Amino acid sequence: MYMTTERILIVDDEETLCEVLKLNLENEGYDVDTALSAEEALVLDLKKYFLILLDVMMGEISGVKMAKMLKSDVKTADIPIIFCTARDTEDDMVMGLNIGADDYITKPYTVRNVIARVKSVLRRTSGKKAPDVAAKGRPNVLKVEGLLLDMEFKRCTVDGDEIKLARKEFELLAYLISHRGKICSREQILNSIWSDEVVVLGRTIDVNITRLRSKIGKYGSYIVTRSGFGYGFRD
Repeated sequence: MYMTTERILIVDDEETLCEVLKLNLENEGYDVDTALSAEEALVLDLKKYFLILLDVMMGEISGVKMAKMLKSDVKTADIPIIFCTARDTEDDMVMGLNIGADDYITKPYTVRNVIARVKSVLRRTSGKKAPDVAAKGRPNVLKVEGLLLDMEFKRCTVDGDEIKLARKEFELLAYLISHRGKICSREQILNSIWSDEVVVLGRTIDVNITRLRSKIGKYGSYIVTRSGFGYGFRD
């Protein structure tokens, strides 16, 4: 049997299901804890988990709401999440993945399928040891209040909701946040973000700034303009 120290948390209000999954995952060598509600799970030290299996439809705090809470907190944003739910429409799946879930399993499912999905997600995230270790002073996560940029997975979330950014938009936003409180000249921005481009149109930066302001909601106002010089991200 393959032994591992990876710890998994199952959050589901069906106690029998929790016990069945716990038994089978432990037989695969994982350390497994269970919680019967999001409220019960949120009082745990979540940073120690390598993966969370999360039911969508629970009590006062749904799985969706809990996932948004985790993804908006830099200390737990990198914990992989697999949604397990009876909601099986395409919209539900897209919503779950957009929140930042790593996989989406619909009920009824087989234990064998769950184990295969768990192994697949853990293989993809195996370089991230315990999330608490990864999060401490992480240079690969940029955070301004509810705006979070995961530099490793090129993912942007605004108050827990994932925002789709083009590659250059992501790089531009990361550059401005990294130089927060300073005004960066257009030349500096071009040399950093578009250094690999042979030809860059004069309005390229302005167009990308406009798109960013629109996409990141209230945080768009944090991007400041200095006419004739460049852009910055305010403190």
